[in-house]
Amino acid sequence: MTVMMSTSIDLLDESTLLGQMVLQSEVYIHYKEARQRMNEDRKAQQLVASFAEWKDKYEDVQRFGKYHPDYKTISKQVRAVKRELDLYEPIAVFKKAEKELENLLNDVCAEIAGAVSPAIKVPTGNPYFDNMSCGGGCGSGGSCGCS
Repeated sequence: MTVMMSTSIDLLDESTLLGQMVLQSEVYIHYKEARQRMNEDRKAQQLVASFAEWKDKYEDVQRFGKYHPDYKTISKQVRAVKRELDLYEPIAVFKKAEKELENLLNDVCAEIAGAVSPAIKVPTGNPYFDNMSCGGGCGSGGSCGCS
């Protein structure tokens, strides 16, 4: 019983240390700075608000699809606003930093899962690769034929 308790405490200590390592990583620091720059950028906030507004209109139009009288206009405008949003540098930098942080966290999860058992499935956030039978991480213990 005491062995189990000390192991649990050690595990909590190690997980706290791992969390601190992630928070001190260059990837996280870059993400945090990019998020702050984006949040403080007036044009970025205007683009986000504009996209949210057009997205709401688009969702309303989607209920009727191509039969809605404004379907083409709103569909075209939501794509144009989304493109402008995606190409605006502070937002693009933030999205890239966000993806890098997600990759780091996925790698950490995969490493931990692999240390416990190679049969543990770890979602990568990409349904194409998560559903592949031999793309690594199939979780069947090799019974699918992957090595």
